Amino acid sequence: MFHPRTSVESLEYGLPNQKLNRASCSAVLSLAYQSLGVVYGDLSTSPLYVYKTTFSGKLSLHEDDEEIYGVLSFIFWTFTLIALLKYVFIVMSADDNGEGGTFALYSLLCRHAKLSMLPNQQEIDEKLSEYGVEKTAETWQSFGLKSFFEKHSKFRKGLLIFVLLGTCMTIGDGVFTPAISVLSAVSGVRIKVTGLHENYVVAISCVLLVGLFSIQHHGTHRVAFLFAPIVTAWLLSIAGIGIYNIVQWNPQIFYALSPIYMVKLLKRTGREGWLSLGGVVLSITGVETMFADLGHFSTLSVKIAFTFLVYPCLVLAYLGEAAFLSRHHEDIQSSFYKAIPEAVFWPVFIVATFAAVVGSQAAISATFSIISQCCALNCFPHVKIVHTSRKIYGQVYIPEVNWILLSLCLAVTIGLRDTNMMGHAYGLAVTTVMFVTTCLMTMVMIIVWKQQIVTAAAFLVLFGSIELLYLSAALFKVPEGGWIPLLLSLTFMLVMFVWNYGKLKKHEFDLENKVSMNRILSLGPSLGMVRVPGIGLVYTNLVTGIPAIFGHFVTNLPAFHQVLVFVCVKTVQVPHVKPEERVLVGRVGPREYHMFRCVVRYGYKDVPHENYNFENRLVSALVEYVESEGKEKDEFSDTDSENVEEIVKEHTFTLPDREEKLVQSLKEIEEMFSGRLETGLSLNDESDQILKARESGIAYILGHSYAKAKKSSNVFSKVAIDVVYSFLSRNCRGTDVILNVPHTSLLEVGMIYYV
Repeated sequence: MFHPRTSVESLEYGLPNQKLNRASCSAVLSLAYQSLGVVYGDLSTSPLYVYKTTFSGKLSLHEDDEEIYGVLSFIFWTFTLIALLKYVFIVMSADDNGEGGTFALYSLLCRHAKLSMLPNQQEIDEKLSEYGVEKTAETWQSFGLKSFFEKHSKFRKGLLIFVLLGTCMTIGDGVFTPAISVLSAVSGVRIKVTGLHENYVVAISCVLLVGLFSIQHHGTHRVAFLFAPIVTAWLLSIAGIGIYNIVQWNPQIFYALSPIYMVKLLKRTGREGWLSLGGVVLSITGVETMFADLGHFSTLSVKIAFTFLVYPCLVLAYLGEAAFLSRHHEDIQSSFYKAIPEAVFWPVFIVATFAAVVGSQAAISATFSIISQCCALNCFPHVKIVHTSRKIYGQVYIPEVNWILLSLCLAVTIGLRDTNMMGHAYGLAVTTVMFVTTCLMTMVMIIVWKQQIVTAAAFLVLFGSIELLYLSAALFKVPEGGWIPLLLSLTFMLVMFVWNYGKLKKHEFDLENKVSMNRILSLGPSLGMVRVPGIGLVYTNLVTGIPAIFGHFVTNLPAFHQVLVFVCVKTVQVPHVKPEERVLVGRVGPREYHMFRCVVRYGYKDVPHENYNFENRLVSALVEYVESEGKEKDEFSDTDSENVEEIVKEHTFTLPDREEKLVQSLKEIEEMFSGRLETGLSLNDESDQILKARESGIAYILGHSYAKAKKSSNVFSKVAIDVVYSFLSRNCRGTDVILNVPHTSLLEVGMIYYV
């Protein structure tokens, strides 16, 4: 089952995953139209360079056109099987509550098979409405595969690295798509202006790239409405030109759709025909970003746009260009522009240039989505993530990543200057990502969908064999440009893996150095300190126990606030957590200690504390918890590792979830409970103390930790922690910025932890 986002109205009020039967037709069609400008720009501009790159090697044309027919047959069946059958009809059905991409599949598997590398996961998280783990009958295949991964932690780590590889290759698409699309389009001007130097073509391409990345901060929603008409005009143009070329040059070109011509091509050309497949695979560049961009729109809207417009238009375009080539062998390196009728050349060239710029949007949007997910899942250093639309929740913009992508795009464009070399590099990145998706999808079929092993194996063999064939051809192009995506991917993988490794080691340190509850209880209600008016929020990574930074703080400053709250902000393996399910409140220790725990849960697509009045919501939660305490049965109780009683009654509370109804002041907090006062029931003493403490102010206590490798650690750990992780920690956004903590109320506790 899949539950994509639907109506704009429901999205505006924080309900991003309504079922399809509640979506209005107009909303779906509107999203389908917008998706053309964001999702399909990359895929629709492939005809600019597919034939050119395919015939860039030693593959030559003969008079009987066998090579052209063979390449066309490969393009058609690859496009149909991979793009249409695999992605549109199968993979998109495995969306994670409307989210797509490699990490979405991984998240889906983590919820069903406990593969997660995220710390602090609790059983109560499985009760979230979006968790979506249905109690279906377990098959022996599903049970066996889950048991295998649960028993072998090394294979869980290996799966994470495999997922990171696919993720990093998708980020590589965000570098190569703008470079190859824009340069291919602009190069067409040299057909009419033959004396134009290559340097001018590169310069014009760079100017267009700078302009494209400069408008990203306006958001996908505005960009989509601007770009959708361009892609629509482009698709209709190339479809019309394709029909013209078929009628004008070779009406029998449809015979080339027979798979027999694929066999003939490989039989006749041998090794050169096989290597040329590295160019054929460029016809499906953009299918992975199409899946990754799913969260920006909805599954149904993306499927409608592809099936009824994108697919037929691109098939006609490839047929028409092949028909032209069958009569003009000498124009193979500029066949796309040479195939355009003279009367419409300049209008089509202008549309092509704009479409190439638009084509880059799909990869850029996908990169933003992926980096956002990686940050939430502790696989990427924290960067600024901005939601650009109040209506479509998944649309984000990341300034730092935007300018890094621009720099890399300019470097590739200026450094290579050759679309053939870019194509070789691009093809390797695309095929790697597709194969990773196929493997993850096979696991989803067994573990999530409970399909028979025969069905999953058929899927893996059919699509995996096709992708491995293309991957093998692309690997031979490593010396001719294929090394670039490998270098980029390895660099991003190193950053992601080391960051994840450092975060896990820090969590292990926190668990090992918790303050004993026996020690806390022995100090009495005052905790052996002066309890001053106010509320103290101690941020920690732990969902149970007393963090080490608290002990470190009171050792150096033996005074603390009247009300003490341990706050844990964590990410769970779902895209979004509804506001009414976000906060868990519990008590730590006896009532007279006035110590509480607050666990704030976010999905991997949520942005913590954005437009979120956290202080007042927290106070409201505490008051509501205290008032309801003892009147409701505990959902569960929690004890620390020492089995000392730590009363942690978890209580989910409901507050208005629409931003315009957010609690804004202490007065409004009190008004929430005015009904109780009007009926003669007053707030209890502890609730009064909390409200008075709120009047005195709230202080935020955060740990400012420094990681160091132990002297006994191996060389990898020392380099990873002391060099790479330390550098990343110093240069990424701090916890206080991420959580939007007011600096006037911030106290940082410095600590060194050894891992």
